[in-house]
Amino acid sequence: MKSQFDIFSNVLSKNGYRLTSARQIIIAALLHSGGHITADDLTVRVQADFPTIGRMTVYRTLDLLTELGLTRPIFQGTGAAHYILMAEGTHHHLICTRCHTVIEFDDCSTDDLLLDLATQFNFLVQSHLLEIHGVCTSCNV
Repeated sequence: MKSQFDIFSNVLSKNGYRLTSARQIIIAALLHSGGHITADDLTVRVQADFPTIGRMTVYRTLDLLTELGLTRPIFQGTGAAHYILMAEGTHHHLICTRCHTVIEFDDCSTDDLLLDLATQFNFLVQSHLLEIHGVCTSCNV
């Protein structure tokens, strides 16, 4: 089974991009963060150990990873985009509209829906992101 880092590396290579040392460091920091991180927070983490990697390098790398479908920016009502990992093709969240808590879940029974949509619209589904907005238990008291 391939590691997430290997998946990122292979996708970059297949699309004609080099895995530079800066990209390796940024991807490793992104994966270590669990994938829920703003570009500025990722920059701080990267520069803590590698101060020569600039903010724009981090932003350009995130843009490239997003273009390749490996990450996706999401907006959780906090202003800044949080980058999530999409290497596995799916990502699911429950997002509290009051406190902005994000609950991740993996079990998403959308297979039938995705198949129906793909058939109905002659569409090849490559990935999906499911966000359900509501009020968490802590805020619903």
